[in-house]
Amino acid sequence: MDDQTTTPYERVLARRHAEGWTFLLEAARDPRTTGAVAPSGKALARALTDPVRARAPRPLAVLEAGAGTGAVTRALIPRLAPGSRLDVVDANPRFAARLRHLVRTHPRLAGSPEQVRVHQSLVEDLDTGRRYDVIVSGLPLTNFTPRQAETVMDRYLELLHPGGTLTYFAYLGTRHARALFATRAEARRHRAVEEVMAGYQRRYATGCRTVRTNLPPARVWQLRRPARSLPAPRTGPAPAEAGR
Repeated sequence: MDDQTTTPYERVLARRHAEGWTFLLEAARDPRTTGAVAPSGKALARALTDPVRARAPRPLAVLEAGAGTGAVTRALIPRLAPGSRLDVVDANPRFAARLRHLVRTHPRLAGSPEQVRVHQSLVEDLDTGRRYDVIVSGLPLTNFTPRQAETVMDRYLELLHPGGTLTYFAYLGTRHARALFATRAEARRHRAVEEVMAGYQRRYATGCRTVRTNLPPARVWQLRRPARSLPAPRTGPAPAEAGR
């Protein structure tokens, strides 16, 4: 498709089509790092990046983990105030390459390309030497083991400034889908991860909203690191909002 003869709308459609196929291929190749079968929609991206907008216009340190093909990254970049810094991390080398291209070519970064940096790494291994005001997570935590999910969540809390905000999402109906189609062991693993996440939600959640226009619909959680240390979260039954 020739960019000189197509409209911006047609180019967006072509990009989304390509990204959709990329997600399908990567989900089949590596479910540990690719939990979605489609990029996040605009409404979901807005909900995930709301804490950045809410703290404008002051400069922020922002981390996006599990950025995929950059659907949420594109929503984050225009919301960065002057002096802000965005670190984008994805363990998938093909996604990391796409993200670097996005950063190199994004018109908002033409005068300050150093404002956004892409890291190919597991978030558990990420070491940028800084803490963050906001962390936006796109990692497929329900694909992890309970221990892996706990490790990632603890790392997020370590990386946040006191009072910093973490946002992440979970698709609706995954528990019922796994109960119908997954093995018993897989369903048990999924329930155990939900119990781990429920512990963090009980202790740190400050908000939760449902984005029904996303495909599939998703629930977005906001958690805040407290100014003082708290005991580790206990696992237990998920609250009514979680995992449905």
